[in-house]
Amino acid sequence: MYSQVEHPAGGYKKLFETVEELSSPITAHVTGRIPTWLKGSLLRCGPGLFEVGAEPFYHLFDGQALLHKFDFKEGHVTYHRRFVRTDAYVRAMTEKRIVITEFGTYAYPDPCKNIFSRFFSYFKGVEVTDNALVNVYPIGEDYYACTETNFITRINPETLETIKQVDLCKYVSVNGATAHPHVENDGTVYNIGNCFGKNFSLAYNIIRIPPLQADKEDPINKSEVVVQFPCSDRFKPSYVHSFGLTPNYIVFVETPVKINLLKFLSSWSLWGANYMDCFESNETMGVWIHVAEKKKGRLLNIKYRTSAFNLFHHINTYEDNGFLIVDLCTWKGFEFVYNYLYLANLRANWDEVKRQAEKAPQPEARRYVLPLNIDKADTGKNLVTLPYTTATATLHSDETIWLEPEVLFSGPRHEIWWETLYLLIWPWPEPLYSYPSEPIFVSHPDALEEDDGVVLSIVISPGVGPKPAYLLILNAKDMSEVARAEVEINIPVTFHGLFKRA
Repeated sequence: MYSQVEHPAGGYKKLFETVEELSSPITAHVTGRIPTWLKGSLLRCGPGLFEVGAEPFYHLFDGQALLHKFDFKEGHVTYHRRFVRTDAYVRAMTEKRIVITEFGTYAYPDPCKNIFSRFFSYFKGVEVTDNALVNVYPIGEDYYACTETNFITRINPETLETIKQVDLCKYVSVNGATAHPHVENDGTVYNIGNCFGKNFSLAYNIIRIPPLQADKEDPINKSEVVVQFPCSDRFKPSYVHSFGLTPNYIVFVETPVKINLLKFLSSWSLWGANYMDCFESNETMGVWIHVAEKKKGRLLNIKYRTSAFNLFHHINTYEDNGFLIVDLCTWKGFEFVYNYLYLANLRANWDEVKRQAEKAPQPEARRYVLPLNIDKADTGKNLVTLPYTTATATLHSDETIWLEPEVLFSGPRHEIWWETLYLLIWPWPEPLYSYPSEPIFVSHPDALEEDDGVVLSIVISPGVGPKPAYLLILNAKDMSEVARAEVEINIPVTFHGLFKRA
């Protein structure tokens, strides 16, 4: 037996409730006026299937991938969704059970197989999920749904049909890749992934996928490793969620959240482990920040160090007068366990979640400033000369540069993506316990100012509004409501996505 998440707000569970896909798009009811220039599709990924038969998924990141699309055309809006036909999904539907182990859910072995066949399957290697529920991004003229493994899934952005699975390991030396690549204006894609080399040596490889060339060859075939960052621990790579990119530099923040590879490889098939079981913390290492020149692919021999924190997203990374400014959303302590593993446990007891939330330290938006030009004569001095920040960088005698951040602001005790709009629009005008998704900015095609455009967010209001879900359209300049497109059906939580212009 298992208990569902309970919440004081009625309908909270609908955020994590299994839904059906749609055979064709449905028309949304529009109030307000959709800007005539807004033409294209909002594509977003998230979980949509939270159990297979009698077997539940235990974590928010385990529900099977559902692809959503809001289409904008001549002031009208339609909504469509389909499950991504990954191997994990197709095999689960075929065998009517969870077949592939997910982030927090162990896939029990086929009951028809005995202990000997399960033992020998261990030597065939770890079967990694391709459940592409986290994000969608373009490569060349194609679009791919992804998670944080080496598998990405090509989809048709018009029909939402699944086209094929692609294993990045066959093209470039990575054993996984983040779900947060950088896509440059010309279509070049940068990403980072762990690399398991000879003699169990570990590293982090930055990969580059070029834009579509005149020969029309699939850009994935031309993927290459740009630079390799060293790993602080031979057997335990750090968890990597995102990285920073500027016109000239690549910034990788190596945190103390570690993946125990011995657990991952030995207990996975034999002892019933899942991804969560393989995480641990090594806060004594602090945080190492690595920098490389983007164009030359050259690792800078500068040892940036700071005290321990944990990290998901880079807020911003930019260059200024010989410095790299790195803005991060950070947590003190082993916040990764609390936020990522515990709060998102769909079968957790809500009272315990609240107790854990009260104990958890507040996340902070921090600014770190990394000097690029180092003079040994400045040992013992603060190298930061920028007038607008209190962040410091002190050169030590061992040639390390110790970084102290400027705290830009502190956030609520838990980072849940729907609070992003709460911070932008306060007081929140909607009924309490309506949940906006990650906001996505769409610029006006002829914009002259950086905030000339709209912000899009899917708002779920289960049990409290006239409609269970709608797409909210805001003026990016002042966050006032421009329009909304309401649908008659429930929409489960979504993680990330993009706007594809028509």
